[in-house]
Amino acid sequence: MLAVGCADALADKTLRIALPIGETSFDPAFATDDTSGVVIDSIMDAMLDYDYLARPVRLVPRTLEAMPAVEEGGKTYICKVRKGILFAPDPVFKGKPRELTAGDYAYSLKRILDPAIKSPYLWMLEGKIVGANEARARAARTGQFDYEAPIPGLEVVDRYTLKIRLNSPDLRFLYVLAVPSTAAMAREVVEAYGNDVGAHPVGTGAYILGNYRRSDRIELLKSPTYRRATYLPAGSVPAASQSIATALKGRRLPLVPHVEITIMEEGRARWLAFLNGESDVLLSLPVQFADQALVFGELKPDLAERGIVHQPFIPPELAYIVFDMEDAVVGGYTPERVALRRAISMAYDVAKAIRVLYHQRALPAQGPIPPDIAGYDAKFRANAQAYDPVAARSLLDKFGYEDRTGEGYRQTPDGKQLVIEYWSPPTSEAREHDELWKQSMDAIGLRLAIKKDKMPEIVKMARQGHVPMFDGGWAADYPDAEDFMQLLYGPNAGQANISRFNLPEFNSLFDEAQRLPDSAERTLLFDRMAGLVVAYAPWRITVNPITDTFVHRWVRLFVPHPMRFPGELAYIDIDESLRPR
Repeated sequence: MLAVGCADALADKTLRIALPIGETSFDPAFATDDTSGVVIDSIMDAMLDYDYLARPVRLVPRTLEAMPAVEEGGKTYICKVRKGILFAPDPVFKGKPRELTAGDYAYSLKRILDPAIKSPYLWMLEGKIVGANEARARAARTGQFDYEAPIPGLEVVDRYTLKIRLNSPDLRFLYVLAVPSTAAMAREVVEAYGNDVGAHPVGTGAYILGNYRRSDRIELLKSPTYRRATYLPAGSVPAASQSIATALKGRRLPLVPHVEITIMEEGRARWLAFLNGESDVLLSLPVQFADQALVFGELKPDLAERGIVHQPFIPPELAYIVFDMEDAVVGGYTPERVALRRAISMAYDVAKAIRVLYHQRALPAQGPIPPDIAGYDAKFRANAQAYDPVAARSLLDKFGYEDRTGEGYRQTPDGKQLVIEYWSPPTSEAREHDELWKQSMDAIGLRLAIKKDKMPEIVKMARQGHVPMFDGGWAADYPDAEDFMQLLYGPNAGQANISRFNLPEFNSLFDEAQRLPDSAERTLLFDRMAGLVVAYAPWRITVNPITDTFVHRWVRLFVPHPMRFPGELAYIDIDESLRPR
């Protein structure tokens, strides 16, 4: 939890990290990739945050005076913004201080609702906030979202108070207020930079954007107007982190004034950069180097002797293969299309993938909801997606996918050529995945065409419905099954729902689950949804990855967080005297 505290002078320190994918945008309402998230959450502030060290995870105020007052059983949330928080200087403000207000949060939430933004986070607000649907309907009629028109569910009571009213109780709405996509943006900044606002982030967070080369190098500098803030634990801190909590006491955040982020798509480059001391923190070990770093999951002695620290953990994260349900080849809900996706799924050997591709740094996923979040059922098993190439071939035979030419590859039931198009990035790690998929498809007589592009471009094309099949994944925005099942909720198609899965029965169950508190009854609804995912196969569910983080001996106070918590950069310290020269 951030609180007012005494300042301590910042030494000339630099934190260097390498990340695997290029950013898509620094516009919080639009970006979904982790690299963009690191920058957005370092520069901009959502109303709420997660406590850095508390476990289980706990929400805390970030720019609010206190946690929002919750009224009417979860239908109304009253948020009081702390006075005196300033946006970082920008030419748009013409040299004048610009204070954060409740209106900035109302405006930023409206941006998510604006059809022109095409926000993948629309699902968090659409149908929930009173008057939001009407505002979007007006925008559809007029061709422009009216930011001046009041929305009853986003009432700016006074300069520092925002009252959010929902159509029905939502006990998980507080989590929404901690997602970086709801961070405050100043309207004058958005209007001044227009379509290029994603390259000009201006916020109230710990850092500002320095030198920036797209998809190459991103520099963050301590914001000159960042509020005086220290860390105070708001929940139970595990014994292993108690010394870190003590060391953070009274120290002004951020601890390091200069952060250098380098984009390195190849895992080898990231691993060598870390070993050579060119990066200080390796947020996730490229799995193909697990054998060089670990022995039976433990840090190798030669690395330990160098003072390298290994912190493994299993985040609430899921990897899966996405099928475009509107694609002319792999999409559709007819029995033969469902059979095709299920056969593809059964031909993929997850155990081999864990052994060969993940080097044992993953666990087989048992369903579309990962462990350790509300709504997960340890008894659920995705048995229909179990590896069984014999059953896969039999299923294809049954539904008319036969090799009529004798070339070893099957045709469609109506005799047309059948080609499964699979997209992946041009990296060495991806090429290993390509090879396993090619072997899997050859084994059941399906021709695979592998297409290449950078991952941000693949995701962009997938949102537009141009990618039939690719490797996807999701790390929890908040600790609830809703965050994963919304990825398959029909109304979210083309937003977070990249597969465009739209099954009325699934949608109805999702709506029902949203109205319930966390309970055994709600978990059963998620089980039924998970069963439909397995039955219709919009995803081939694969693994829950194990994340291995590494830091050098000169890095202090780093603790990986289970949630997407890129704001952790502000808590990391560097002892420059220990860095090799």
